[in-house]
Amino acid sequence: MYARPKVRSLLYFRVDKLGVRYLPDEPKLSADVAAIVAGLILLFGSVGCEKKEVAPPPMPPAVEVTNVVQQNVPTYQVWVAQLNGQVNADITPKVQGYLLKRAYTEGFFVHKGQLLYEIDPRPFIAALDEAKAQVAVAVAQRTEAENNVTRDRPLAEQHAIPQKQLDTDISTLAANVAQVNAAQASMAQAELNLSWTKVLSPINGLAGTSNANVGDLVGTTTKMTTVSDINPIRAYFNISESDYLARARSISQAVRGDRAQRPSFPVEFIQANGIAFPAKGKIMLVSREIASQTGTIQIAADFPNKDGILRPGGFGNVRIETGMTKDALLVPQAAVIEVQSMYQVVVVSPENKAMFRPVKVGDRVGTNWIITEGLKPGEKVIVQGFMKVREGTPVSAKPYVVASVPEGN
Repeated sequence: MYARPKVRSLLYFRVDKLGVRYLPDEPKLSADVAAIVAGLILLFGSVGCEKKEVAPPPMPPAVEVTNVVQQNVPTYQVWVAQLNGQVNADITPKVQGYLLKRAYTEGFFVHKGQLLYEIDPRPFIAALDEAKAQVAVAVAQRTEAENNVTRDRPLAEQHAIPQKQLDTDISTLAANVAQVNAAQASMAQAELNLSWTKVLSPINGLAGTSNANVGDLVGTTTKMTTVSDINPIRAYFNISESDYLARARSISQAVRGDRAQRPSFPVEFIQANGIAFPAKGKIMLVSREIASQTGTIQIAADFPNKDGILRPGGFGNVRIETGMTKDALLVPQAAVIEVQSMYQVVVVSPENKAMFRPVKVGDRVGTNWIITEGLKPGEKVIVQGFMKVREGTPVSAKPYVVASVPEGN
C-alpha cells in the first residue's frame, strides 16, 4: 500500500503586526501566495487610515433689517366710543287699530313723509262721517236760532213780545254757535285720526327692524320701529375729569357759538376692524355735568356718514391729537420682542453680528413703535428672522420691505 502525501492548507498561517507567519510544524506557503496576502493587508490598512472630510461651516442666517428712524411724530389719546344716530325717532301710532300693511323695507333708508305702516281706516271713516253729521245738525240749529233773533228783535222793539223772549232767542243763538264750533272741532279730530292711520316717517334716515306685523292690534304704546338720522352720525365717549381739565379751554372754544374763534380740533374714529374712518369729525356736544359715580364727562363728535357705513350701536375708538413728540425714534412693531412685560430688539452690529438689547417703548404710531430708551438713530434692527439668531450670531442682512396693506373704509 502507498502512503497518502500530506496536503498543505492555507489555513496554517497567522497574520500579525510582524507580517505573515506560518504555524509551527506546517509547510511554508509559496512566495506568490504570501505576496497576495501582504498586498491585501496593505490595501485594507491604507483604507482604514484615511482621514474623514470636515463639513463646511453653516451659512449665516438671512434676516431682514431696517434703520432706526428719527422724526417728529404727533401724539394721540384714544377713548372707547359708541355710535348713535343724531336723531332716533321711535315710530309709534297715534291711533289704535289693526295693522293692514307694512310699506317699507327693513334696514333701508327712508325719506321724511314716506309711508311706513297703514292701519285699518274703516272705523275712522265712520267716525268722520258721524262728526260731519253732528256739524250739520249744529249748523241747522244755529240757523234756526239766527232766524228767531232776526224775527223777534223788531217785535220786541215794538213791545209786541216780551223782552225776555228776545233775550232767550239771543242766548239760544249763542249756544248753537258754540255747538257748531264743538262739532267742527270733533270733525277736525276725526279727520286727524283718519290721517293717522297712515304712519309716516318723521325724518330722513335709516329704518330699523319692524316690531309690528300685519294683523297686529297696535296702539299709542306700541313701538313699531325706529328711524335714525345717521348723516352725520354721532360718537359718544367719556373722558376723565383730569383729561377734561387739561383741555378745558380748547373744548370750550370748540363748542362755543362763535364759529370764527373755534380752533381746528379734528377727531378720528377708529373702527372695530382697526381701520380709521376716512372722514374726520368735530366735537359737537359736551355734557353739562361730570358724572359723580364715574368721575367722567361725556363728549360727542359728529362724523359725516353719507353712505351709511357707520351704524348706530357700533363700537370703536375716538382718537384726538394731543401734542407732538420731537425727534422720536421709530421702529416697526414687528421688530419689538415682548417677554413678561419687558421689551427688547435685536440690533445688527457693523460686523453683521446680532446683539439683543433691552429697550423702553412709548406710544404706537401706525405700524411703528416709539422707542424712548435703548436705541440710537441709524442703528439697524432685525424685523424678520430674529428667531433664528442668538447673541453674537453672524447674520446675512437685507433690507426689510413693508408689505402692502389693502385700503379699507
